[in-house]
Amino acid sequence: MSTTFKPENADQVVEAVAWAAAEAQPLEILGRGSKRGFGRPVQAAHGIDVSGLTGITLYEPQELVLSARAGTPLAEIEAALEDAHQQLAFEPADLGPLLGAGVGQGSIGGMLACNLSGPRRIKAGAARDHFLGVHAVSGRGEAFKSGGRVVKNVTGYDMCKLLAGSHGTLAVLTDVTVKVMPAPEKTRTVLLLGLDDAGALAAMTQALQSAHEVSAAAHLPASIAAGSAVSYVAGAGAAVTVLRVEGPGPSVAYRCAALRKDLSDLAGSEELHSMNSTALWRELRDVAPFVGPPERPLWRISVPPQEGPRVAAEIVGSLGAAYFYDWGGGLIWLALPGPDESASDGAAADAGAGVVRAALGAAGGHAMLVRAPEALRAAVPVFQPQDPAMAALTTRVKDGFDPKRVLNPGRMYAGV
Repeated sequence: MSTTFKPENADQVVEAVAWAAAEAQPLEILGRGSKRGFGRPVQAAHGIDVSGLTGITLYEPQELVLSARAGTPLAEIEAALEDAHQQLAFEPADLGPLLGAGVGQGSIGGMLACNLSGPRRIKAGAARDHFLGVHAVSGRGEAFKSGGRVVKNVTGYDMCKLLAGSHGTLAVLTDVTVKVMPAPEKTRTVLLLGLDDAGALAAMTQALQSAHEVSAAAHLPASIAAGSAVSYVAGAGAAVTVLRVEGPGPSVAYRCAALRKDLSDLAGSEELHSMNSTALWRELRDVAPFVGPPERPLWRISVPPQEGPRVAAEIVGSLGAAYFYDWGGGLIWLALPGPDESASDGAAADAGAGVVRAALGAAGGHAMLVRAPEALRAAVPVFQPQDPAMAALTTRVKDGFDPKRVLNPGRMYAGV
């Protein structure tokens, strides 16, 4: 009979994991369940639900630091920050709707465990770069802590960097501390109209290398732009390249004007202000263009930006797909045809994994299968396959934290 433990404090987490380790009973680690379909299916009959570990335990706006229990809803964190005109600068995505859950259901612990970072990553860094401190329980059933409340506080191994992106396979987070930043006074977005992928890459590269402090850059092919917050500006059938500028009002106005002038030889331009700009980047952050049936495979492909157009073209040519670029061309969100559309036999057999990873080629990069039916996620490597040296290192780290393999077994790699 399966059991789901719902601890009310960190001591009860220790008890549950210690029992699991002693009895060799694998556990599925759940925050609030919004990303349960993210990664391979967990091979466990029992679970720990940490949604009872809630509440902001420390918030000092003047010191730009916030601590909260791991099950605290991310929406609660963001509301508290908004009241103080602050933000999580790495702009974490809300993947709940994308994975079949509700809006605003994710937890701060789940967000850090998955290392979720949005469009501002190219300027502000990833979630792990803002993860200052942690209290957690290893797979041995031992409580430990790492880091603290300031950026330069690590004298040994930085556990926060390791735990961010480990998807609950090394430890159960119970309390976390993050760096927060002031929210921008104004936000505007410059729209470049009608560029193809190569032209968009050139424009984004020029903008990001300019002195205008562009905080995010993305490109929407015509099919994606038509259903987005820029559709009323772009017109029918036009691709749109979007460049975000943030900061004090007069500075933002000046930089947008200068950016449009600098790029005027590449494309015509428009601007989105305030609310419309915020809506657009929220859509891209949450991958809203691809919210849909869970049977429709969705890939998150990280590549050197100059390789993006080639990689996208190869996959689309082989499988047919819808896609858009973020991170200045370095991130491709790519959705294959759904069950009611015409999918190729190759895509149906392996969610397109063979074609997607072959397209990366010698250029390198990472391809992650973010959404697919459970059977496919169990059969196909969801995360980029590791070379032998990295796989051996991964195994040794797992041995150190969770020798009995009781925490989220199989979530990232089969057998680990």
